[in-house]
Amino acid sequence: MSTALFQRFTHKPQSLRNFRYYDILVHIFVVVLLISNLVGSKICAIGPFRISGAQLLFPITYIFGDVFTEVYGYSGSRRAIWIGFFASGLMAIMGLITVHIPAAHDWPNQHAFEIVFNFVPRMVSASLAAFWCGEFANSYTLAKMKLLTEGRWLWTRTVGSTIVGQAVDTAIVMFLAFGGTQSLRTILILIGSGYLGKVLYEVLATPLTYLVVNFLKRAEGVDVYDTHTDFNPFGKEKTGETDIAIVSPEHQAAAVAQK
Repeated sequence: MSTALFQRFTHKPQSLRNFRYYDILVHIFVVVLLISNLVGSKICAIGPFRISGAQLLFPITYIFGDVFTEVYGYSGSRRAIWIGFFASGLMAIMGLITVHIPAAHDWPNQHAFEIVFNFVPRMVSASLAAFWCGEFANSYTLAKMKLLTEGRWLWTRTVGSTIVGQAVDTAIVMFLAFGGTQSLRTILILIGSGYLGKVLYEVLATPLTYLVVNFLKRAEGVDVYDTHTDFNPFGKEKTGETDIAIVSPEHQAAAVAQK
C-alpha cells in the first residue's frame, strides 16, 4: 500500500485542524478498535448468554462514529474510519508475520501467542470489510438524519444510524466469515442475535453519548452540518462543503490566531 494512498485517506482537512479534542478521540477510537480485535477470540459467559470479547468493546466504535459525525462532520468521521481501517490491517499483518517467525527454543508460550495473534485471513478480510462498510453507513445515515431533523432529537440519529450501520456490519461479517461453512439458518441466527445485542448496547449508551456530544460542542464551539458534503468514502473534503452553525467567539479568535 503506497504512502501516497495512505496520506490521501488520512490527510487532515483544514476544517479539523483547530479542534482541541479531535486527535485524542481518534487515538482512543483506534485503540478501542484494535483491542476489540485482540480480545474477540474469547467467548464470555454472562448469565445464560455467550458473547465474544469483541462484543463488549466493538459497539463503542459506533458510538465514536456518532460523535465524530455529529460534532466534526462527515469528513472528521471519514478520516477516523480510514485510520482505524489501516491500523487494523497492519495489526493483522504483523500478527501473522510474528506468529510464523520461529520461536526461541526456550520460550514456552508459542501456542498461547498463536491463539491470540494467529489471525485467520478469511476472518480478517471479513472483519475489515464489515468495519469499513458498517462505519461509513453509520456516518452517512447520521449526517443525513441531522439535516432532516435540523439538528434536533440527537437520540433519533444515534439509534437510527446504529440500526443501519450495525445491520450492514453484522450481515457482511457473518456471510463472509461463515458462508459456505454454515447453513443459512445458522448464519441468520448469528446475525440476528449479534445485531440485536449491538443495537441494544447503543440504546443504553444514549445518555452517555448525549453528555459527550454536548460537552464537545461547547468545548469546540461548533455544530457542523454536512449540507454540501461529498459522501464518497474515497473523496476528500472540499472547501465550503460543511456548514458550521455555531461558532463561539472564543473559538473564532483561536482559529484566526492560528491561521
